[in-house]
Amino acid sequence: MKTIKIAIAGLFLLVANAAQAQVSINVNIGTPPAWGPAGYSEMEYYYLPDIEAYYDVRASQFIYYGRGKWVRTTYLPRQYRNYDLYGGYKVVLTDYHGRTPYTYFDRHKVKYYRGYHGTPQRPYKPRPVYGYNDRRHDHRDYKHHDKHDKHHGKHDRHDRDDDRHEGRGRR
Repeated sequence: MKTIKIAIAGLFLLVANAAQAQVSINVNIGTPPAWGPAGYSEMEYYYLPDIEAYYDVRASQFIYYGRGKWVRTTYLPRQYRNYDLYGGYKVVLTDYHGRTPYTYFDRHKVKYYRGYHGTPQRPYKPRPVYGYNDRRHDHRDYKHHDKHDKHHGKHDRHDRDDDRHEGRGRR
């Protein structure tokens, strides 16, 4: 009897744990991309007029016409690899719910032509800043050391002493 109770408790915990994992997975599906327009967290599709492509928010996929058919991919095609997703305008498709937003591509292409800009947009999250300061997290030593100078530390100390006395002459 005791083993049956333990088995039931174990089964209960297993089911509860699986249900919790399922909930956390579903919460993350459909999160807008960082470059998506702010204020539209429940939308399914964006149309990107500059590159005549769609973005499926739920599936986190771009949809574009290539090789004679509509293609779904995680990344933009090669010809648009330098396209600025933060700077480009995104048309939020509020009137379409389904799997094939390109059904209305002819209308979208005319109404939202290349270079189209409606009301100003802010991104869902700020643009990441990359640059020189990113190296602070890189623990490699970027100092240059001369292989031929075996007394590197001594020269550095003398150079600092010389710098302190610099400019103490006449004014």
